[in-house]
Amino acid sequence: MAPIPGSGLAKGLAVTLRTMTRKTVTEQYPDAQPDLPPRTRGVIGLFEENCTVCMLCARECPDWCIYIDSHKETVPAATPGGRERSRNVLDRFAIDFSLCMYCGICIEVCPFDALFWSPEFEYAETDIRELTHERDKLREWMWTVPAPPALDPAAEEPKEIAAARKTAEKLAAQQTPPVTEPLADEQARAAYGPTGAQGDSQQQTDQPRPSSPPTSGPTSPPSDRPAAGDQAQPGPSASARPGTSPQPKQEGQE
Repeated sequence: MAPIPGSGLAKGLAVTLRTMTRKTVTEQYPDAQPDLPPRTRGVIGLFEENCTVCMLCARECPDWCIYIDSHKETVPAATPGGRERSRNVLDRFAIDFSLCMYCGICIEVCPFDALFWSPEFEYAETDIRELTHERDKLREWMWTVPAPPALDPAAEEPKEIAAARKTAEKLAAQQTPPVTEPLADEQARAAYGPTGAQGDSQQQTDQPRPSSPPTSGPTSPPSDRPAAGDQAQPGPSASARPGTSPQPKQEGQE
C-alpha cells in the first residue's frame, strides 16, 4: 500500500505540537550543578601507589595520549646472602586530554587498579597545552572518585575475596593443634560427674586396706582404747561424753 502523500510532514508537525505544549525545564548551570550518574566518564584519576610502571595503559591507548617515564632502583637483599632486586620507580605520568577520546581502555587493562573514572568535567582551558595533566593533577582527581556501589545481596562473592578467605582458613587450621582429651581427664569427669557414687566406690576399692585379724563375732564400732604397747592417755569417761548415757550397775558390782 502506497504511503499517503504528506503523512511524514503530518507526523513531524504532531511531534512539534506536543513539544510546544510542554513546560520547558532548563538546568541553571553553573549555579546548579548537574546530578551526574556514578559511572560518568569525566576525567581519569591516578592512584600513584598502585602503579608499577607496567606500561600496559600506554601501549593499549588508541590515541597514544599517555606519557610515562621511569627509572630502575636496586633494592638491597632482605636477608643476609640474598640477591638484590630491582624495581621501577615512576618519574612521570601524564595524560593529554586534548587527544583522549574517553574510551576507558587504559582503566580496563590496568592490572593493579591505578586508574579510575572521576565524574568531574570542569577542566576546560583556554590553552590546549594546559590539557596535558601531569601526575600531581591526576592524583588530585583521584579524591573525587565516588565509592563503588554496593553489591547485590544475591551476587556471588568476588573471586579475590573467596580465595583470600580460603587461604586464611587453611592457615588457621594448620596453626591450631587438634583438640585431644587424655584418658585421665575422662576418668576424672566420670568420677566427679553425675555418677559420683559409682566413681567413689570404685576409687575406694582401688585403695589398699589395712590388714586386720578375722573376728568370729559381730563387728563392733571402733573404740577409743589405746592399742597394746601404747601408754593410756587420760580422757573423759563414757558417762561424761556428750551424747552418751551412763549404764546401770548390775547386782554384785560396786
